Amino acid sequence: MKLLLTLILLSLISASALAKNIAIVDATVHTMTEQGSLQNATILIKDGKIQTVLAQRPDLAGYEVIEAKGKVVTPGLIGAFTSLGLVEVSSSAGTVDSSYDKSAISSTGAALDVAYAVNPHSSLMAVSRIEGVTSAATTMSNTHQLFQGQGAIITLADTNSPIIKRAAFMSAVAGNQGADDLGGSRAALWVTLEQVLSEATFAQGKTFTPASDWHGISTVADAQALVPVVAGKVPLMIEAHRVADILQIIALKQRHPQLNIIILRATEGWQVAAQIAQAGIPVILNPESNLPYEFDQLSATLANAARLHGAGVLIAIGMNTHNIRLAKQHAGNAVANGLPWEAGLAALTINPARIFGVADKIGAIKAGLQADLVIWSGDPLQITEAAEQVFINGAAVAMESRQTKLRDRYLHTVTDKSMHYQRP
Repeated sequence: MKLLLTLILLSLISASALAKNIAIVDATVHTMTEQGSLQNATILIKDGKIQTVLAQRPDLAGYEVIEAKGKVVTPGLIGAFTSLGLVEVSSSAGTVDSSYDKSAISSTGAALDVAYAVNPHSSLMAVSRIEGVTSAATTMSNTHQLFQGQGAIITLADTNSPIIKRAAFMSAVAGNQGADDLGGSRAALWVTLEQVLSEATFAQGKTFTPASDWHGISTVADAQALVPVVAGKVPLMIEAHRVADILQIIALKQRHPQLNIIILRATEGWQVAAQIAQAGIPVILNPESNLPYEFDQLSATLANAARLHGAGVLIAIGMNTHNIRLAKQHAGNAVANGLPWEAGLAALTINPARIFGVADKIGAIKAGLQADLVIWSGDPLQITEAAEQVFINGAAVAMESRQTKLRDRYLHTVTDKSMHYQRP
């Protein structure tokens, strides 16, 4: 009986609690902290967290030693904008949790909470994490309403509990898509946004019951979800491409200085980079937007990231979901077009952590932070280099995905049996 109880108790202990004490030695370590980059450094990991980062090799008794001479170690990459865990195939005829049709609970999309919908065992998790992505901001992509719901920060660890921070941000869509969803004109979009923000301000400190009188254009659930947004406790991410829309966002910040605003995309942001910086608004962008896909992106350029950074804008790099694994390649291309190398790596690590308020947990290699890090074969922003080992919560993850299993299945065939007898 005692043995059975012991086994039950052991099974309840989290994987991080059972993680080994690990020492990664002789690596080039980019800490993304005031320590900067260290050569031939040692990282000590204990109980799933960074214990210390040292410029020399200490006594390593009690640690599993990983030799990393000639290798590069960085914090785990953060997908700054995705729908990871909410979608497998967006065009599927079945349920796609990143999309939403109108229902009674929400008339603006603000009440939607993706934390309930994240599937930690989505095949895209492994595809992304073996490329060095250890956490991500995830939210809905298509609600046909003003807001895309309350996004969450998630870990890409193989776990049943992926949420690092729920209701971490509220996302909205300005520009052409947002206007189309609200009657076909920006004249309706911005008036609607101001109205629902005022309704949320009214809802602060109030308790509502099913018998409460409410005549807002948003539902009570929407207004309550927006209360921490209007208080500045939860960031409001607004997608916009063209200069005119970006200037409207800056004007919104001037009218409501307490709002914690993030601009998503800012494809033409380089033209008003100084104004964005002066407003203190960070930007999450795709640095490879260089074609006029729509009329609100006529001034797209590969120099956007460099020019925004040069003006003092805090930038992060994020492309949605299936291609977030290519974020390091996009950062490398931004560097090739004028962005400093250190800023390129920061845009994948510490900057998104700061933007979403989780820099006390992830985004850097620093004592006390979650031990999410990657050992690279070389410069992670070079397309010829790859992640050799990824750690999440101090545990080495299996460097395989559905894609690698399929590759291996068809790379080595058994000639005396037909393919359907072979297992990946």
